[in-house]
Amino acid sequence: MSIRLELIVILILLVLNILSCTSQSKKDAADFFLKGNQALNQKNYAEAVRFYNEAIAKNADFSDAYLNKGISLLKMNKAEEAFDVLSEAIRIDPTLVQANLVRAETSLHLGRLREVRQDLQAIEKQYRDSTRYYLIKGDLLSAEGNSALAIPEYDKAVQLKSSNVEALVNRGAIYYNMHAYKQAKADFNAAVSISPLLPQALNNLGLIATKEKNWPLALAYFDKVLDADPSDPYSLNNKGYVLLQTGQAEKGKELISRSLEKLPENGYALRNLGMYYQLTGNIDLAVETYKKAIDLSEPVDMLYGLAGSAYWQQKNASEACRIWKQGIILKDSASIAEAAKNCK
Repeated sequence: MSIRLELIVILILLVLNILSCTSQSKKDAADFFLKGNQALNQKNYAEAVRFYNEAIAKNADFSDAYLNKGISLLKMNKAEEAFDVLSEAIRIDPTLVQANLVRAETSLHLGRLREVRQDLQAIEKQYRDSTRYYLIKGDLLSAEGNSALAIPEYDKAVQLKSSNVEALVNRGAIYYNMHAYKQAKADFNAAVSISPLLPQALNNLGLIATKEKNWPLALAYFDKVLDADPSDPYSLNNKGYVLLQTGQAEKGKELISRSLEKLPENGYALRNLGMYYQLTGNIDLAVETYKKAIDLSEPVDMLYGLAGSAYWQQKNASEACRIWKQGIILKDSASIAEAAKNCK
């Protein structure tokens, strides 16, 4: 009997020891989680991921740690890793609807539009009062080519949070593409009033000033961005275009080339470089550069009209007309005018 009693006592002690270890592990996991949150709030994303990994090592079912790790990875532009981590958070706790929302945003970065829609549909009831939800839904519809349907979603996002600068900028971008410049300008100005150095809004205001041929104002907007970030590829390219238009071709080419070093496959920068070559009489290089821009298959204003005119300067009328006819399909105004004048 004494042997059996001793065995029972030993077993009880083992169970108590396991429970004690489990409790300590969860406490340690919580401590690492809080440290991760502090790093995340300080935008120290790599450090946050390290702490969340420690938390998960102590507690493999810590769904909130997976969620915040996924957020950190997304902030680090590691969308593929973020998607997998967020999927694990949802597997562990299917009620953690915030993970669905962040995974929807992650899928948007990856171009997985079907998965975005699935996650948004799964949490629609819980997020009917969420500005972030309507922002992502607007972004989804925009990515699907349903810009007109995206605007009401951005409207809801702004109604729920007037300082949602992403919704303001994204709605403004749709208005800009619709040539509704007054509404676009209002949205970009509203975004700048909230975040004065927001590069996307400043760049877009510069583009509107460029459309209006208000060159000094356009340069002022692009310079604001470049003062804060001298390597911003969009402002470098946009300022370069303005310089091309104002008789400063060499300075413009320098900025456009710097932009292409940062973003080699920017159709607008390639178009602008082609314009430089055309302006300076190097038609062969202009044609070559326009072809590179066309091969990207991105919508770029005036590209087909300019490319056709370069071919025309080469005395290659058949190719010029072919390019202009492609431009007509894309509603390129220069292509429409040139084809009507020069092509049968």
